[in-house]
Amino acid sequence: MSLRQMEYFLTVVEAASFTRAAELLHVSQPALSHQIKALERSVGGALLERMPRGVRLTPMGRAFRPHAELAVRSAAQARRAARAAAGAEGGELHVAAVHSVAVGVLPDVFARWRAVHPRVLLHLHEYATSEALEEQVERGAADLAVGPAPAGWPGTVAAVGEEEIVLAVPFDDRFAGRTTVTLPELADRPWVRCAMEPVVDGERFLDRACARAGFTPRTAVFTEHTSTAVRMAAAGVGVCAAPAHLVRDAVGEDCVVLTPDPPWKRTLTAFSRLPPTGAAEAFVDLLRSAWPHPHTASEPPLRAYQDCPEDATAVA
Repeated sequence: MSLRQMEYFLTVVEAASFTRAAELLHVSQPALSHQIKALERSVGGALLERMPRGVRLTPMGRAFRPHAELAVRSAAQARRAARAAAGAEGGELHVAAVHSVAVGVLPDVFARWRAVHPRVLLHLHEYATSEALEEQVERGAADLAVGPAPAGWPGTVAAVGEEEIVLAVPFDDRFAGRTTVTLPELADRPWVRCAMEPVVDGERFLDRACARAGFTPRTAVFTEHTSTAVRMAAAGVGVCAAPAHLVRDAVGEDCVVLTPDPPWKRTLTAFSRLPPTGAAEAFVDLLRSAWPHPHTASEPPLRAYQDCPEDATAVA
């Protein structure tokens, strides 16, 4: 079994055709078929079912695929890490992030990076949820991830700053003249919820926080992306909880921003399967210096959502 055979196998799966895969790989179809058959002999069974039009994975192929993807991606990461350690010119860095961070923080960070490292190509991988982000990075989809602190992560985790969660309401809201609001004051309001809302012990954070405040939040709209939720809140659909950097920078303050009392905050991290070196290490350093709400030594250490005391409504 070779890395090239696994690359060929994944290309056939993606293309769902030997003919198309051979074109993409710039090899002859007989040569491609020979390599796939050799791979199948080495694993002891058929990975692909040949059909009159295209191919599909066998049960053995479905089991083999994620491991092949990890092997191929790990090899690519190894090449990039070696080039970075050797000081090679050029190269590339794959960065993964949850959508709110990709939209609200990374544009400025990427711009600063390009000014200092113009020959390093950046690839951004965006995910709607922290769970999807962690799963894909563990499978080798990127060199580095930026998002909330992952629970039980087997690799390297480095705090790069803190994220403040604020509430967005329209300009004609009854709280528009204020800067802070307590959660019980919002008991009668509809909410715009987002798929990226953290889940704590099987329960969405807002449900958990509102329950402690004595009410159940009434959901008006459920969105996939935080930026969409903020726009909905600005239009008056309902109250939205979102990262401050997204509301104030990426989306723009076309709404009133309220700070929960007590405030909601959480640690943001850069994490990876292996300790970052070269370009990845430089990117983490840049994140720390560029984060809109940097963590300082004088501040108390932040706790993740999972560590909130049972009698608190704040993310502290």
